[in-house]
Amino acid sequence: MALIGVLTHHWAKADQVAAAKALLDRNGEAQSRAPGFGARQTFISLADPTKISTLVTWDSSEIYDAWRASPERAEAMAGAEELWSQPPESERFEMQD
Repeated sequence: MALIGVLTHHWAKADQVAAAKALLDRNGEAQSRAPGFGARQTFISLADPTKISTLVTWDSSEIYDAWRASPERAEAMAGAEELWSQPPESERFEMQD
């Protein structure tokens, strides 16, 4: 199994940035309890303060797929669609030293 990083960009509606950040923090808290979770960082763009990006590491793509399909994720992300000005973009990376 290869350790992976998942980089996801979220664009919050201008009047929903605080709510979007709170939702992503709630998701991160839920992720931290999932098997195979590694670490998580959140970034706010300096050029566009509505852009919130997260980098999360997982033990494998299969473990990440299991998280994405989990009821815990569904609960943590409930209502997220209402907060975004455009769909999130996500990409997986193989971790390197």
